[in-house]
Amino acid sequence: MIQPATTGFHRPTLIIGVALFAIAAITFNDARNMNIRASYGMGADAASYFVAAFLAILGVGHLFAAFRPGIEAEQAAWKAFSWVVLGLFGLVGAIWLGAGFILASTLLFVFTARAFGRRALIKDAAIGAVLAIGIFLLFNKILTLALPMGPFERLF
Repeated sequence: MIQPATTGFHRPTLIIGVALFAIAAITFNDARNMNIRASYGMGADAASYFVAAFLAILGVGHLFAAFRPGIEAEQAAWKAFSWVVLGLFGLVGAIWLGAGFILASTLLFVFTARAFGRRALIKDAAIGAVLAIGIFLLFNKILTLALPMGPFERLF
């Protein structure tokens, strides 16, 4: 068995950390340049600032991890990766075809659960639908931000 190096850094983790910082900077810049401000409550810019801060925190964590000694890369799980990619294509395709946010997010949840090894399709679809409805109501009713409309969204 090969012993991991005790000096230096783990290049893939460092690259991911730097990429997270770059995405955080872009998100922060977008939030700063938003012209839409909420007259009450939390606006779209506040959510973008939160996402930018979260991405920066993840970037810091990756930088710390990159310089920790003894990191070994694991073998990629390409089958799981394929399920997640299929879920993302399902999300984009469902929104593009007009199925709406709830159905698209439910598809993404089901495919992602499958990537983690679950095979309970009906249960996962029900859980995903409940989560998607909750997220839709949060964004649409409380934050007054428009999400892609479909047949289920028109019921609310």
